[in-house]
Amino acid sequence: MKRRHFLMNFTAAVGGLVATKAIAKMEHTKMTGMTCELNSDDCNKGDNMHEHMNMNMNMNHDQKPQKLLPTSSLKQNDNLPSLINLKNESNQPGVFEATLHLKPVKIALTPEITTEFWAYNGMIPGPKIEVNEGDHVKITVKNDLPQATTVHWHGLLIPSNQDGNPQDAIPAGKSRVYEFDVPKGNAGTFWYHPHGHETVAEQVYRGLAGTFIVRSKDDPLNSLPEQHWFFSDLKLTDKGEIADNTMVDWMNGREGQFVLINGSYRPKIKVDSATRVRIWNACSGRYLNLSIPDCDVFLVGTDGGLLSEPVSLNKPLLLSPAERAEIVILPKKTGTVYLQSIGYDRGKMGNVPPEQDMLLAELDLTQSNSITLPSTLRTLPKLGQATAHKKLEYTEVMDMKEPRGGMLFLINGKRHDMNRIDLESKIHEVEEWTIHNNSHMDHNFHIHGAQFMVVSHEFNGTKTLPQYVALKDTVNLRPHETITIKIQQNMPGLRMYHCHIIEHETLGMMGQLMVK
Repeated sequence: MKRRHFLMNFTAAVGGLVATKAIAKMEHTKMTGMTCELNSDDCNKGDNMHEHMNMNMNMNHDQKPQKLLPTSSLKQNDNLPSLINLKNESNQPGVFEATLHLKPVKIALTPEITTEFWAYNGMIPGPKIEVNEGDHVKITVKNDLPQATTVHWHGLLIPSNQDGNPQDAIPAGKSRVYEFDVPKGNAGTFWYHPHGHETVAEQVYRGLAGTFIVRSKDDPLNSLPEQHWFFSDLKLTDKGEIADNTMVDWMNGREGQFVLINGSYRPKIKVDSATRVRIWNACSGRYLNLSIPDCDVFLVGTDGGLLSEPVSLNKPLLLSPAERAEIVILPKKTGTVYLQSIGYDRGKMGNVPPEQDMLLAELDLTQSNSITLPSTLRTLPKLGQATAHKKLEYTEVMDMKEPRGGMLFLINGKRHDMNRIDLESKIHEVEEWTIHNNSHMDHNFHIHGAQFMVVSHEFNGTKTLPQYVALKDTVNLRPHETITIKIQQNMPGLRMYHCHIIEHETLGMMGQLMVK
């Protein structure tokens, strides 16, 4: 096995996810001023949340500080590994049939370090699923983890009972079959990951995530060479074991000292012509603010597939956890540059160091001739006038009875309850949702079963239009920002909506929508 594939394509070796140093010191004025003395749905405002939070952190000082593996311990500058396709076991045209086997595996990261991960088919990341619009998909999932799990097909427009909701757990040692049709017009860059109740954070940071690409025969960018950049992060103890979440991880979202691309640490990526790149932010809590030097960069797609037209990017591309993007990059020079994530202050809690730029990969560029991208990539749907309206408010509160950091993250003052329906929608009705982040830190919004369009942002008293029109399933909200979206649910059943900082959804920032 080649070292550059040290996290892929094996049956008994390992790869995973992590926590880097956290961010700027919290200011008193940034806090929402809420506390929660009881572990209940509804929380009342208090007069000094910052004081309560620091007190709670002091109460947890008996936790031993984590000793993490130095970043110099893993090999760098291997060639970017290709993602391995999940084999289609069907010979029938238009049918994709396969098996995903979830189990613990041990992977040798170096001759000295072997780590146990939880993996799909023994791979970190999991195998790449590629299908075409209109295909019938049938995937058998075998769960040999020590916990129940689900598989959520993130971003795909499929029936509720096939979407891996936390209510539909696969018990340890059992199997189930997911079966659905991929709708026409649903081409794009998607992924799959667990969505179990109270288990999703651990299962993702132990390695469970994979890519899902839906292709269209009418794709106007089919002629371009294509690369895949699947970002995850890995947090290892000094003994090479996957670290448990700390209090800071639960409060801010887990980040690891190793940011991986396709399972490789700081790989070398060759770009010698105009290239289409599909990008996934599959990190638990890390925001990526991607800078690609000495290249023309065009955004051509987001969570819901292609844009209507290319957008030239003149600043870093910010992707919150679970967001995806498709870009076209054109090298303007020949030489070596570095793909970086530029430090982005998302208002983390606690006494943590400031954000810093992070080197992610070495780019080996060859100057290329300019190209003319199609002026029209596709025609986006028009949702029409909204006839129903919904409002969500994000807040964060202290709860001294919550052992995982002493924090709860709430929507409309309530924590997620699997036995409660929070909202109802009528099938096919066009709705306008207003989401207000009434907290001191960034959160994002993700919804199952539908894609939406952002109508407006309101920040610091100023309302603005989005920079471009796109179909999305995940969008970021800055502290005290309000976003208005337009959305239509076209299949009945239960759908989840939540912040996709995975620790925050686990600690309550999730609701349930019933579509009738």
